[in-house]
Amino acid sequence: MNVKPNIGIVNALIRITAGLTLLSWCTAKLVKKPWRSSYIFLAAMGAMKVAEGIVRYCPVTEAVQNYTQNHENKENKPQLKQLIDTFVSKQANDSLDQDSSNASKSPSQNYASTDDSQKNKDFTPSESLQ
Repeated sequence: MNVKPNIGIVNALIRITAGLTLLSWCTAKLVKKPWRSSYIFLAAMGAMKVAEGIVRYCPVTEAVQNYTQNHENKENKPQLKQLIDTFVSKQANDSLDQDSSNASKSPSQNYASTDDSQKNKDFTPSESLQ
């Protein structure tokens, strides 16, 4: 197994800081309640983060990078690009069609029409109670 750094310096410093914080918190809790096994687990996790930061190697990051490289299907990339281009061109055509249909209408037709008889009818409070 070839272990080469796969995380940056800032990421390593964040892992060291978070790991030491978690490790010190768990150690303080273990002093008060030594029978709790969850604190031991969290202390191990904190120590693991400190080690990842010092070595600048994360096995989870390595696994994710290997997965994405191995399962990248190069044949689907042109199909995906073609699908995206088709979708974008269809959206552009739909918006052009909508703009041209709105341009042929008069400005008053673009807005929702209301019934003029309802609009001009006088409102009386007694009608709303019935």
